[in-house]
Amino acid sequence: MRLGEIKCPKGARRNRKRLGQGPGSGTGKTAGKGHKGQRARSGARRGNRIGFIGGTLAYFRHMPKVGFSNHNFRVVYQTVNVADIESRGLEGEVGVDALLAAGLVRSDKQPIKILGDGELSRSVTIKAQHFSKSAREKIEKAGGQAEVI
Repeated sequence: MRLGEIKCPKGARRNRKRLGQGPGSGTGKTAGKGHKGQRARSGARRGNRIGFIGGTLAYFRHMPKVGFSNHNFRVVYQTVNVADIESRGLEGEVGVDALLAAGLVRSDKQPIKILGDGELSRSVTIKAQHFSKSAREKIEKAGGQAEVI
């Protein structure tokens, strides 16, 4: 089978409904839109947007705005486990560039947090923005250093 031989299943493709093609077509004159009203107009919405209740003020707009959200200003850390550093064989001084090159983080723009999942056998100096308590203990137990950038 070749790419040019692939066909859609029967009934998957239908011709579009041709509106306003005379009385014999079944969709002549008002083109299936009835007489007047909102849905007969061009560009009319079907009233299917969230919160729409027939043109009156939506329920959620009756409700007062309450509370505060810190969502826009939150700090999102990229997390790296101690086990990941061990498995990639990173040695010496491990900074943002080394973690980026090893594929452990995606961006050098977001802050990095080192977590303590797994074990570390070699002495490594890790530079990151934040360390968990267990990660700091495991790094220092292996003879390394945890430096906050």
